[in-house]
Amino acid sequence: MPDYHDDLRFAHVLADAADAATMDRFKALDLKVETKPDMTPVSEADKTAEELIRSSLKRGRPRDAILGEEFGVEGTGPRRWVVDPIDGTKNYVRGVPVWATLIALMEAGEGGYQPVVGVVSAPALGRRWWAAKGGGAYTGRSLTSATRLHVSKVSRLQDASFAYSSLTGWDEQGRLDGFMDLTRAVWRTRGYGDFWPYMMVAEGSVDICAEPELSLWDMAATAIVVTEAGGTFTGLDGTPGPHSGNAAASNGLLHEELLGYLNQRY
Repeated sequence: MPDYHDDLRFAHVLADAADAATMDRFKALDLKVETKPDMTPVSEADKTAEELIRSSLKRGRPRDAILGEEFGVEGTGPRRWVVDPIDGTKNYVRGVPVWATLIALMEAGEGGYQPVVGVVSAPALGRRWWAAKGGGAYTGRSLTSATRLHVSKVSRLQDASFAYSSLTGWDEQGRLDGFMDLTRAVWRTRGYGDFWPYMMVAEGSVDICAEPELSLWDMAATAIVVTEAGGTFTGLDGTPGPHSGNAAASNGLLHEELLGYLNQRY
């Protein structure tokens, strides 16, 4: 098993720089926000944070490729850093503290690139989560001040807490009936949104979560945190990992039922 400690430590350094940049402009009255071609917002803070991460990667990991939400792919090779400078930009621009910088390292392997390091940093919440392949998942203030994460042991759907982002995508994909049936079958539902449900699955405070439409940079870091915490992370089609364009995450015990409802097999 390769040792990813140096890469994980470097990812924390990248997250520290991004946190400083994003917090400096959070709730700024003169924050500039543009609309991308897909009609989603992008702020000057998104671009600044990604530029900082990219420049640090070019100095510290010059042989590695980079894929970022704002500036695309740069470089080639068996190692690729995948970056979402602000996951939850709509929250960020409205002053809602639920947003995070997502940083993952992916390596080429069977089935394509797979995440081997992930850091999820939510400075406005004062929280950070991270994982490295084979090394477990953690949360805390730093690498030396951390608590190991474990998913829940809830094994009955009627006892489960289900988190999601919104209803819109489910309706567009024709999965809304299955989604609604799932909300009726579980103990509790909450629309926390974006990265946070996956981190709560890893912590064991939420048991299942899912989203109908996502990009690789939304999932690469969260996927390894969930799986290293003992959970399961797949697409809605059941394919393991962050490559399906959507996501379902769970403590593992409830995964088949989660997919069953969302694919309307029940």
